[in-house]
Amino acid sequence: MSGQGPRLNVFPTRMASTNMKIRLKGAQTGHSLLKRKSEALTRRFRDIVKRINENKLKMGKVMQVAAFSYAEAGYAAGDISYQVAQNVRAASIKVKATQENVSGVQLPAFQIVADAAAGAGAFSLTGLGRGGQQVQKCRDTYRKAVEILIDLASLQTAFVILDDVIKATNRRVNAIEHVIIPRYENTIKYINSELDEMDREDFFRLKKIQTKKKEREAERLLEELAKAKALGIAPPKPAASSSEEPQSLLAEYEKDPDIMF
Repeated sequence: MSGQGPRLNVFPTRMASTNMKIRLKGAQTGHSLLKRKSEALTRRFRDIVKRINENKLKMGKVMQVAAFSYAEAGYAAGDISYQVAQNVRAASIKVKATQENVSGVQLPAFQIVADAAAGAGAFSLTGLGRGGQQVQKCRDTYRKAVEILIDLASLQTAFVILDDVIKATNRRVNAIEHVIIPRYENTIKYINSELDEMDREDFFRLKKIQTKKKEREAERLLEELAKAKALGIAPPKPAASSSEEPQSLLAEYEKDPDIMF
């Protein structure tokens, strides 16, 4: 039987069938849009994963070089930690948070805002006695490491957000595809089957009514024939059937002979 399976509890009418078809069309449109959104987010997610892997490999190499540079600076200039603590008064690298819209999802993006004045004044006297070149090399290496770390933090944050959004979107897509749309389709099949059954019942009812009318008409004619036979009069003529063609009003005049002048 059509319409089996989970469906909505609705009364089978033409209006209900029209409403269910409209809801089915809306569900199919929403499924298509969510599917496209999931594909766009998945494409961006894969790009972010690729960039994270590249930055992690780059970060490992940069931190290795930075560790060696710090060791070289310590060997050439001695302990410079106290000089850094005394000279640094303001951050030379600042982070500005912005948002990027990807298919309706707001992803945070961290941008580096460098303060050239603060950076120039912080290490103006560091390494002046000895090891200035090694200190500058160490500073540039760690600055590069900080830039990569900020980029990596931005990608990691976007990675976590996209992961949650993609999972939620895929759950909605699967729910619409495997639950909502089949339920609407089963409801429409049920309504159509019930309407067809009602039409067949109405047709059968009309046929039965016509049969009963013909039976009553036949019984009436038999009764009239019996009465006419008992009274010895001419039997009444049966009523013209509706299926017979109507007689022409000029039929009697068509039988007259032609007049010759």
